[in-house]
Amino acid sequence: MEFSLFSPKAARSAGRRFLLLTSLGLALLVSACGPVNSPRPGTNGSENTLYSPFSGRSPKTLDPAVSYSSDETAYVYSIYEPPYQYHYLKRPYEVVPLTAVSLAAPRYFDKAGRELPQNADPSLIAESRYSIPIRSGIRFAPHPAFAKTSDGKPAYFDLAPEKAAALKSPLDLPLKGTRELTAEDYVYAIKRIASPRVVSPAFSTLSSHIIGLREMRDAIRREDAAEHHPAFLDLRKIPFPENGVSAPDPYTLVIRIRGKYPQFQDWLTMSFFAPVPWEAEAFYANPGFKENSIGLAWWPVGTGPYMMTAYEENRRHVLSRNPDFHFSAYPCEGAPGDREKGLLADCGKPLPFIDRIVFTMEKEAIPLRTKFLQGYYDSPAIDRSDVGQGFLVEAADSPELAREYAEKKIQFPRTVDLSNGYLGFNMMDPVVGAGKTPEEAARHRALRQAISIAIDWEEEIAIFQKDQAIPLMGPIPPGIDPRFNEMNPVVYRMNASGRPARRSLADARALMVKAGYPGGRDLRTGRPLTLALDFQQSASDAKPLLDWYQKQFAKLGIQLEIRATDYNRFQDKMIRGSDQIFLWGWLADYPDPENFLSLLYGPNAKAVTKGSGENAANYRSPEFDRLFDRMKYLDEGPEKDAVVQKMIQIVQEDAPWSFGYAPRSAAAYHQWVGNAKPSAMVRNSLQYLKLDTPLRAEKIREWNQPVWWPLILLALGGAAAAALLIRAVKKRSRLDAFGRDTGKEKS
Repeated sequence: MEFSLFSPKAARSAGRRFLLLTSLGLALLVSACGPVNSPRPGTNGSENTLYSPFSGRSPKTLDPAVSYSSDETAYVYSIYEPPYQYHYLKRPYEVVPLTAVSLAAPRYFDKAGRELPQNADPSLIAESRYSIPIRSGIRFAPHPAFAKTSDGKPAYFDLAPEKAAALKSPLDLPLKGTRELTAEDYVYAIKRIASPRVVSPAFSTLSSHIIGLREMRDAIRREDAAEHHPAFLDLRKIPFPENGVSAPDPYTLVIRIRGKYPQFQDWLTMSFFAPVPWEAEAFYANPGFKENSIGLAWWPVGTGPYMMTAYEENRRHVLSRNPDFHFSAYPCEGAPGDREKGLLADCGKPLPFIDRIVFTMEKEAIPLRTKFLQGYYDSPAIDRSDVGQGFLVEAADSPELAREYAEKKIQFPRTVDLSNGYLGFNMMDPVVGAGKTPEEAARHRALRQAISIAIDWEEEIAIFQKDQAIPLMGPIPPGIDPRFNEMNPVVYRMNASGRPARRSLADARALMVKAGYPGGRDLRTGRPLTLALDFQQSASDAKPLLDWYQKQFAKLGIQLEIRATDYNRFQDKMIRGSDQIFLWGWLADYPDPENFLSLLYGPNAKAVTKGSGENAANYRSPEFDRLFDRMKYLDEGPEKDAVVQKMIQIVQEDAPWSFGYAPRSAAAYHQWVGNAKPSAMVRNSLQYLKLDTPLRAEKIREWNQPVWWPLILLALGGAAAAALLIRAVKKRSRLDAFGRDTGKEKS
């Protein structure tokens, strides 16, 4: 039977079907209750999982003896536990026990091995001995490295090569095991720092402090050669030279340090001192593992709150709660204001609060930002304390964005970075430097002081830092201790309201006269004073900033020549000491004044040490150096504070730097992330965070409601077209052969 699409019967049937399907489609659309654009199908935000992106690449290494990059920190310090840590909330930073029972007060010994009192003269101390008590009952996360067969032998130390090569994850092996942490695991880890196979960046520094560590490297080389370079070199068999590091019992770690080195306790918070079980190295020595990215660099084995359960390179990493994690409680004390912010509400509760942390790679900034604002990421970078700065700058420039951030109650908790940015004078320079005679030194000092007054750092902060920095009064940022950033009397005066105010240009010009440059001209030659700023970026990229610096010097009649170059050439000039004025900064390795004051210590002069020292200004003051040598041996307390304040006063007067600013940092979290307190020093912070998952699920639904009206309009338009089609077909069916309407439809 012939069938035509335009037969009345077919048209009516097709029209009815179209209208029915349209109605069903609209009903399904309206009844949909969740967002349709979720990047994670099957989840709605109610799971106790924190989501954060990472960009660039996967971490290069998660080996605790090697890792020294900020993008690796969140993983390494969530999995591994050094003996000490920084208190999560307290500021200034305070070192507290982690796996240690308590902080170990060092015992001091002279060259003859006689024990000295705690207040002994540092010059008499030949050795500091740390006996660190390790907590019992701490266990490693379950891992195949600890698995054993029924007869008690390691299950996977000798895998068949084809089986090892077929694995994509060590956790795919069926058997897992664990064991208790002992002090020997710390001894083994410190031996690894010396291993040429590991190549730890901490070796060069620590080998000058830990007795026997340098000799340990030589012993490992000899053993490796004697054993003909086996896949697994068992460091347990190699005694630590001079008994520099030992474990006299399972719960005591003893480390011997040359002389007195109070900052060593800060080192004990770093991953270099995290325990590494020998079984992990033996397990990962299986042939075929390294080629599949299976090893300590990718699959850590630690005692921390989390364990790596998924490592998909340049795609996704998952940290999951360690089921064998020992009890660790949320702190009950904090800094002033923490209680009011709700940061002490979880006092005494067991850590961690979150079950899983999923890191997903995002290649582009715009999709990352969009997903964050949609609620699909809890933070745009959970491991960074500065990611919120960009949002705050945007909000300052855009009322619409400011309103959106406020409506979504995005948190931007702030902190002051343990870093500084400054303008330095090369003290070897014949114009701005130290001078060859007392009279010349006084004139040059006056010139540096005048420039320090003229450079309006408050204006620079407002314009170029978007008010996200704090002016510095000396070399130490207030994040170390606010007491060390009190008013610089050389550059500031106290105003009527009791706040520091920059001294007037009249004061600066008077200093120019004292320096021999009235009005910016050399009193002897009458020529304008021209100085050079060595800049380590392309001048075209930073033209507004460089123009601003030229205007600051022009206030005193000084012509500023910009000498811009790439970073490598800039470094070469600094090492040669051929620069005159420069811009630089420093990020703290540990939160101690010594770390910043060392940048002005004479023996660290960069041009003198050929680049191995970090005193870029090549500043030298016998009094400052004497106080530094005394301060670096002092324990925390009033005596050390007084010495630090005296050193600050010396460099304020000498002005080898115009001290610049300390950047503020701001993290970014959604409103449902609790206990967030950003810090570059507290590296194991993920265990303290918590999620209000019902709130997150609610907000994700609210912010990602499907926009149905275009589809509804399309469906209604289709229905109208179908009705018109049916009407046209019906009319056509009533026509006779001459095109006349018969009033009767044909079947």
